[in-house]
Amino acid sequence: MRHGNSGKRLGRNTSHRKAMMRNMVTSLFEHEKITTTDARAKELRPMAEKLITLAKRGDLHARRIVTEVVRDRKTVAKLFERIAPRFAERPGGYTRIIKLGHRLGDNAALSMITLVEEAYAPKAKKKAPKPAPAKKAAPAPVVEEAVAVPEAEVAAPVAEPAVVEAAVPEAAAEGEAKDA
Repeated sequence: MRHGNSGKRLGRNTSHRKAMMRNMVTSLFEHEKITTTDARAKELRPMAEKLITLAKRGDLHARRIVTEVVRDRKTVAKLFERIAPRFAERPGGYTRIIKLGHRLGDNAALSMITLVEEAYAPKAKKKAPKPAPAKKAAPAPVVEEAVAVPEAEVAAPVAEPAVVEAAVPEAAAEGEAKDA
């Protein structure tokens, strides 16, 4: 079972993998963008984001935690003094992974991981949707007035057309009710 084993091994043992990720995150903060494989970039992103969030706190304890990972003092200073203030208003999402294609030698998928450059603009909150208006009552059926019919036509039995005419207005009324 693999309970609690998150992350990819990247074909390395634990100490090699930790050292590689430390070096990559140090290079990312130093150069603000690095080119690497997709899998490494995806593993690097959460680590870099957590360190930037710690740097945004700016206190001594946060600096000591970051120094455990990023061992270069100049890079730590740059992270706390220049990078973290850039992201002061941004609530996460400090990095971006851009797919670059495939490497010629081994056809590995390459990506460039960069720190986001543009300023953060918070989106306006959406207002609550208005409640649906109450449904209107069904329209009253239209009643036709009796039309005077000459006696010659009355003598002939005309029962069927009267039934058809009565059915047609109801169908029209139902169509209007569905449209409303």
